[in-house]
Amino acid sequence: MTRNPVGWFEIYVQDMARARKFYESVLRVEFESLIVPDTSEGEAPSASGGLEMLSFPMDMDGGGASGALVKMDGCPSGGNSCLLYFTCDDCAVEAARVVASGGRIEREKMSIGQYGFIVLAYDTEDNMFGLHSLK
Repeated sequence: MTRNPVGWFEIYVQDMARARKFYESVLRVEFESLIVPDTSEGEAPSASGGLEMLSFPMDMDGGGASGALVKMDGCPSGGNSCLLYFTCDDCAVEAARVVASGGRIEREKMSIGQYGFIVLAYDTEDNMFGLHSLK
């Protein structure tokens, strides 16, 4: 394999405005609205059909994966079996913003040996996510 195995991620949410505010506050990023094609052949792209997506910043030529917050009819947030980690300079910095932004910490910053440190947290939509740093 010549690239990282993860190419995209989606975080399902129930309240897009609340989730957007949370991730923008914790990670200091700005989202961009994604227009996805309707499921019908030949239809013009729109944000209808019970699907709303906001993408994390992405560089198509850069390494790593980008993804989106997704609100879709019939797809609840929380309780999913995927865990994604956001790369940080020092995960304690972003962890300090989690509670102030409406989330909660599951596990405070802990060492994972030579691989650095992690924090496990929950967002405002009850999705667990990780923060990872080398210091």
